[in-house]
Amino acid sequence: MTTDSELSELDDRARELDAAHVFHSWSAQAGLKPLVIAGGSGCRVWDHSGASWLDFSSQLVNTNIGHQHPSVISAIHEQADLLATVAPATANLARGEAARRIVERAPSRHNKVFFTNGGADANENAIRMARLHTGRDKILSTYRSYHGNTGAAIVSTGDWRRIPNEFARGHVHFFGPYLYRSEFWATSPEQESERALRHLERVIQSEGPTTIAAILLETIPGTAGVLIPPPGYLAGVRELADRYGILVITDEVMCGFGRSGRWFAFEGYDLVPDLITFAKGVNSGYVPAGGVIISDEIAADFDENVFPGGLTYSGHPLAMAAICGALDAMAAEGIVENARRIGAEAIAPGLTELADKHTAIGEVRGEGVFWAIELVADRETREPLPAAGMARVKTDLLARGLLPFVQDNRIHVVPPCIVTDDEVAEAMAAYDGALSLVD
Repeated sequence: MTTDSELSELDDRARELDAAHVFHSWSAQAGLKPLVIAGGSGCRVWDHSGASWLDFSSQLVNTNIGHQHPSVISAIHEQADLLATVAPATANLARGEAARRIVERAPSRHNKVFFTNGGADANENAIRMARLHTGRDKILSTYRSYHGNTGAAIVSTGDWRRIPNEFARGHVHFFGPYLYRSEFWATSPEQESERALRHLERVIQSEGPTTIAAILLETIPGTAGVLIPPPGYLAGVRELADRYGILVITDEVMCGFGRSGRWFAFEGYDLVPDLITFAKGVNSGYVPAGGVIISDEIAADFDENVFPGGLTYSGHPLAMAAICGALDAMAAEGIVENARRIGAEAIAPGLTELADKHTAIGEVRGEGVFWAIELVADRETREPLPAAGMARVKTDLLARGLLPFVQDNRIHVVPPCIVTDDEVAEAMAAYDGALSLVD
């Protein structure tokens, strides 16, 4: 039997090895003290010593089905026993079944999937397809966005992370709608939508419509703040794109496969994209996977012409088995429906109650299991809560047994889609206590 001392030594060993040999993303390396995670189940994770946290981060907003779901684990085991890896040029039953399950939930004219290793290279290849299909170069995307850390994906990203990485060509940014911090002096959702669309059209006209291959949008911008599109905005983007002969790529990497309370977030916004990128929730990250769902018109370009792209692990059988296991379980267990219900009946009222109580909350917004609490130093000026205040909140939440997703001046409330009413209540109590430190 392993003693408490031995378990504690495992946590120490994990920290020592991490500090000695692991180079972390988006971080200055000195002084990092990452949390040790040794195991998990459902909506909870724990370290070797037994300290546990309710995971309201879903790690990187990707464990939609929760940790260690038995159907997904079983599917991976069965595939590993049969065939652990295979080249992408082969036909493989797990790959075909995964693609079938995905396109069955996609719009009717989308029947092909190009598999990638994750969301960044999904966006990378969608951009490539759009350029090849249109013969144009430019990609339009919003400043408040994150599309990944590969060459074109990082430059499509609008936030600060693109600035030291701007080595790809042909990228133009514009402002999307964000009523709480409107760039357009709007005072209503309808006004924000109208003015944001007018701004986008002027960017299209100024850049030259015949130079623009695609507009790349997160259906619901995630890392940028869970920015719910105002009425008519995404339908308006589609109309502008059609008017000027431009493709629409929707990035569903974070908001897809149940996160919004729908299989795809765009289903709620009167938008049919030309290309759809995905990753994360498609198999909850149990084995890295992503991809591009391709419209029939674009796919036909490559019936006779070679597609100039590929990945060694495209359609990796273990990842494909995880997709099949995850999507089957999500359908059989009503997990997408649970995300929709829990968002409307538990998270929304819980966050509204917190906003009524805490002056540090400027706004809460979201749907499904995809929400943000925007924290401010002053409600009147909407000045963001400084980093020191955010650090206090994060530290207190961890001490209360909640693993949060904290970004800039926001707490993103993003539990797995399987979260229960009791777990939401537990999280709300933790948020309530932590927010009292910064009111």
